[in-house]
Amino acid sequence: MSATHDTVSHALARVARLHRIAAGQLLRRLGLHPGQELLMMHLWDHGPQPQAQLIDLLGLDASTVTRMVQRLEQAGFVRRQRSDTDRRAVLVEPTAAAQALQEQVVQAWQQLEELTLHGLDDSERAAVSRLLGRIEGNLGPAASGS
Repeated sequence: MSATHDTVSHALARVARLHRIAAGQLLRRLGLHPGQELLMMHLWDHGPQPQAQLIDLLGLDASTVTRMVQRLEQAGFVRRQRSDTDRRAVLVEPTAAAQALQEQVVQAWQQLEELTLHGLDDSERAAVSRLLGRIEGNLGPAASGS
């Protein structure tokens, strides 16, 4: 095995890949693709949002979020409409079908959390969370170009 396989960065990449696969399996059962649940969680928590704000929130490029919203709209989970106050802005809002999905998404995330942290005691779980938060803080400025 090469030296790069022993690095934290390589371990993070492997874990992120496996986490995304596990999340995808849970979410596909609900008719969602990975990443869509994050957009939906924001809409459930904050109500209708301008699509531009969702782009900023998710940290994805506009075309990716547009495709995500289009897929969610085709699935019947969101609807888009022009803002009454700013005709340039497109508001994205959850539908009644999406509201019915909310509890299932929360349960899927709880399953993913348990699967991810299985076998770790409370102090280990807290340590993982704390360390990942620090790593995220280290990488945030680099990812934003700062």
